[in-house]
Parts: sequence; structure tokens; C-alpha cells
Amino acid sequence: MFNDKSILVTGATGSFGKRFVTRLLDEHNPSRVVIFSRDELKQFEMQQTIQSPKLRYFLGDVRDKERLHRAFQGVEIVVHAAAMKQVPASEYNPMEAIKTNIIGAENIINVSIDQKIEKVIALSTDKASNPANLYGATKLCSDKLFTAANVFLSGFSRTKFSVVRYGNVINSRGSIVPLFRQQKESGTITITDERMTRFWITLDQGVNFVIKCLENMKGGEIFVPKIPSMKVTDVARAIAPDCKIKIIGIRPGEKLHEIMITTDDSLSTLEYEDYYVIMSSTVNWQSNYDNQDEDFKLVEEDFSYSSFNNQEWLTVEDFKKLASID
Repeated sequence: MFNDKSILVTGATGSFGKRFVTRLLDEHNPSRVVIFSRDELKQFEMQQTIQSPKLRYFLGDVRDKERLHRAFQGVEIVVHAAAMKQVPASEYNPMEAIKTNIIGAENIINVSIDQKIEKVIALSTDKASNPANLYGATKLCSDKLFTAANVFLSGFSRTKFSVVRYGNVINSRGSIVPLFRQQKESGTITITDERMTRFWITLDQGVNFVIKCLENMKGGEIFVPKIPSMKVTDVARAIAPDCKIKIIGIRPGEKLHEIMITTDDSLSTLEYEDYYVIMSSTVNWQSNYDNQDEDFKLVEEDFSYSSFNNQEWLTVEDFKKLASID
């Protein structure tokens, strides 16, 4: 579906963006790939490692609607990965998180409709489901904007909007894995609570899932992959088995366990073999999915999908392999 297409990725200089762009160039034949981000240094560094005449670099911010209008000209597919993602930073700078994650999402939606983009998929987070912090709340709002845009905003443009929601990405920038690697040198790993669990996914798995969702999206869905959980204490043991673990107490806005599908969502959630789809209550999803080849079923009404009640768990050895730990 990417051959001869013009594709734009917001936040493309991040971990996901660079891997996604590399996959596009290696395995597909897009006509153009637009790198849209606000950090000139990261764009310069990306140009040194990923070189192709098909790449176009646009400096800009999703907060700047006029710049988005210019960048989206001639684009057919948008992957929206730009966000303010750090929980503590969002707690202490709430308006900045709102401007990027909510106003930025609104700008992406409106400009996509104006420029007649075919498909837009936005990357979300498990923190957006039943949020306990501002980052999660802004991403929940963003998710609602993207799913509702199919009915209330898109109109005759027929732009399709969907969302991908998944958990912690192993080895991504800003995650606990590089933090634990750094702390390993001191001999002590800090953990906020020994009961804490998280969902885990590799970068390649995340990219594969986004590509699959772009191929299958009808508009209005939130796609959730079936991925394993792990206790954070076991992550520490995988990275630094000989280090002392120091419990420092839970941080503002931090949850013991993450959840990707709430019991309230269960009324409109479809289950497939390796993923779930939360359907928007504002979209006539039944007609879109009745004739689909892939088998699915509605989940039970009291179903929820959290890192605590997950059926699949990573062992210490599993994590070592996924994180390339010797």
C-alpha cells in the first residue's frame, strides 16, 4: 500500500519514526517520505544515518497549523508520532503538553482534511486508558479527537483516522531500560514500587503493528496489540542482576499497573487472534466489519486488558533476548 505513495511522519526523528522510515525505504517503494519534526540537530543526525533521495526534511511543530499546511501538500498517508511523552515533564508543564498533544492533534486532523489526506494513523499509549496523569489525559483526548474526526469533521473529504495504542517500547529513548543500564554502573537500581507491572513491545513489533493497522483500518478504530507484561523488578534483574534494588516510592501521576482496554470499552471491543480493536461509538463499525475475512468476536462485557491481569508474561530470559542483553 506504500508503493508510489507520499508519506509524512510527524516526530520522525524519534525511535519509532527512524525505524518506520527505514522499513519504508527498505521494503517498499514510496514516492516521497517527509520527515516532520522540530529538532534540527536530530534531523541532521538522521540525515547522516538514513540517506535516500526520497526523503524530504521539514522543520516544524505540530502546534503550527500553517507549517503543517505547507508540509502536507501532496501527501497521501500521515503517521502521527509526535508527542510530549514524559510523565513528570507533563505534570510540571501542563500547558505545554496540552498544546502539543491536544492542540497539535486538532491541527493534524484539520490540515489532513483540508489537504485531502487518504489515511491518518496516530500513535497513542497505554497511559491514555483510564489516565492517572496529565500525559495520559492529553493522549486520551487526542485519541477521542482522531476517532471522532471520521464522522464529525471529515465529511466529504473521506479522510480516514485511526489510532494505535501500545505499551512500553523496549530500549526506546526515555524508557526505564536505558535508565537501568545507566544506573547499573552505580550498583543500585531505583524502582518506585516493587509491585509495578508494565506492557512491553519491541520497536520492530511496534512498527509491524502500525503497518498492519494502516493496511486494515476502516476509520474510527483504536488498535491494541496483544503483548506480554512483566514486573519492573524483573526488568531490573534482567538488566542488572547483581545490583541492589532501592524502592523510592511512586512518582506523581504514576500507576502501579497500566491498562489498555477498560471494562467500559469492552462493549465495543473486537478480539482478533493477536490484537484487539476498540470501535468508536460514533462510527457505524458493524457494517465495515461484517464482511471482513479475518475472524473476530466481541469480548465479554466485563472484559479488561491490563498489565496486571494479562495472560502472557515475559521471563527474565525472554526480556534479555528482546533487549539484546548479554
